[in-house]
Amino acid sequence: MGVLRGVLQWLVDKWQWPAASLFVACLLLLLAPIWFRAAGTALGLVYLQLPVYMLHQWEEHTGDRFRVYVNRHIVGGREALTPTATFWINALGVWAVDLLALHLAGFVQLSLGLIAVYLPLINALGHVAPAIATRQYNPGLWTALFLFLPVGGWSWHVIGTASDATWESHTIGVAVALAVHAAIVVHVLRRIARLTDEGTS
Repeated sequence: MGVLRGVLQWLVDKWQWPAASLFVACLLLLLAPIWFRAAGTALGLVYLQLPVYMLHQWEEHTGDRFRVYVNRHIVGGREALTPTATFWINALGVWAVDLLALHLAGFVQLSLGLIAVYLPLINALGHVAPAIATRQYNPGLWTALFLFLPVGGWSWHVIGTASDATWESHTIGVAVALAVHAAIVVHVLRRIARLTDEGTS
């Protein structure tokens, strides 16, 4: 039990460190050609979403900068995002969702791989729109612009065409991606409310 707790604490503290996210992303990218050859371009692109997203996480979270950015610039200096919450948001909301989408695309229906595609596309909007509004960099902006949008757009076209994706498939992808990001907003708002209550009690 103590070993498991120690591993979880290491993940919470170090998951975004280059030896974790960047190294694993590069390893997964090196495996990508095998996926493309064995599974085809469409399923290969579903697989590609995870290492691409991990590169984004490296830019976004190295040095804890995204959490610090949110707490300092968006919620007025309160600790709305904790290191533990940040880890679980990314572990469950990105890694688990992408792995689920890959399995669904491979074993159920290819068009369900669009779940993994809409996740970075919608996330990119969450970086680009504030950058335009404030004319300032936010952590994760460069990979959102130069990875999420081009790779996501290409993947959207190829997977949608190869799977003859219906509007229902696109709706599922958008709904899951929006739900993941909405869950983050809800968590932050609940955390702020809790901190406010503690501050006034």
